[in-house]
Amino acid sequence: MKFSDLNINDALKEAIAYMGFENLTPIQEKAIPIILENKDLIACAQTGTGKTGAFVLPILDKLIDKNNKDTDTLILVPTRELAIQIEQQIQGLSYFISISSMAIYGGGDGKEWILQKDALMNGADIIVATPGKLLAHLQMGYVNFKKVKHLVLDEADRMLDMGFIDDIQQIISYLPKERQTLMFSATMPNSIKLLANKILKQPEEVILSISKPAEGVEQNAYLAYDAQKDNLLAHILNERKAYDSIIIFTSAKLKINEIVHSLSRSGFKAHGISSNLEQEKREQVLQDFRSKKIRILVATDVMSRGIDVKEINMVINYDVPHDAEDYVHRVGRTARASTKGEAITLINPRDMYKFAKIEKLIEKIIPKLVMPTEIGEAPAWNPEKDKTKPNGGKKRNFNKKPQQSGITKPVKNV
Repeated sequence: MKFSDLNINDALKEAIAYMGFENLTPIQEKAIPIILENKDLIACAQTGTGKTGAFVLPILDKLIDKNNKDTDTLILVPTRELAIQIEQQIQGLSYFISISSMAIYGGGDGKEWILQKDALMNGADIIVATPGKLLAHLQMGYVNFKKVKHLVLDEADRMLDMGFIDDIQQIISYLPKERQTLMFSATMPNSIKLLANKILKQPEEVILSISKPAEGVEQNAYLAYDAQKDNLLAHILNERKAYDSIIIFTSAKLKINEIVHSLSRSGFKAHGISSNLEQEKREQVLQDFRSKKIRILVATDVMSRGIDVKEINMVINYDVPHDAEDYVHRVGRTARASTKGEAITLINPRDMYKFAKIEKLIEKIIPKLVMPTEIGEAPAWNPEKDKTKPNGGKKRNFNKKPQQSGITKPVKNV
């Protein structure tokens, strides 16, 4: 189904087309009609399946004819990063309509608090917030949520894992009982079902199965500090000189040129591809990669869904993708059509929690390989370490003997 087929405002369709989207994802196709019918919804869909669009689009459609300044929609999320990401997507989708939004999260200065307070007092149409920071504002007594019509809990399972259940229940006590409530979760444990029973009214259910990498992909990982990644990358490529088709994925377009230049210094010729390149140039690079004129391609997650090249020997995740779906799309570029392939992920301390979450969702523990001694000491596997601190709060020390925690087997020569 295409976005153009949806029964939504033309201005929204124009924004969707401008952003380059054409076809709905499965979660969008199933959830959007339910939300447009004003029904409560509980949806099990992993991160990266297009679920943000699944709830933002129908809510924006309802807000187009809104004629007051009261806050209409509250979206609760577990992290600052997700709050920013969703608020940015709201801004993009509402480019051609007059809708205001504000992300509420901690870690800012006094100026940010004032901006957040103003939005909460004067009524931004959509508030995207982390529970702790929003509750701090609510307890000050100046927030008016009496006219909220939509409540969205995104990544509900993660919010419960992080201990936000009491905060969520307190926040809900400030909201009208008559509202539409939407709950999105990557998993469906009993705690989610219990919460859903408390806050949703006769909800519709949408349950999507979790994608998994093909069996033919040999998946491994290295634990590495950022400063070690370039040398480690060169080591991996030197061990696989027979491979004639390799993709290196990064989550940030700005890193592509840095990786390409680092590889060049190590004696490897590579080409980068991202949405920054003109369409004609992108097509030429992909054609050269398909024909094996280019051996090493450095790309972003966006390209991971659009690269259809057979017989790719190896995928290297220079950094951990943001979610399981992106991980599946990345490693799915190899081992296509029942062939074999290899995928290696480089995990810094900040990304350990994220990678553990991916392992949980794909129901597979990825072996952690031993760091080559010449590169230095690897960080210990500790996915519960505070991921908001640089290097997981651990100082780099390359003089100590490497710790073996989380390491399951040595590097194999290929």
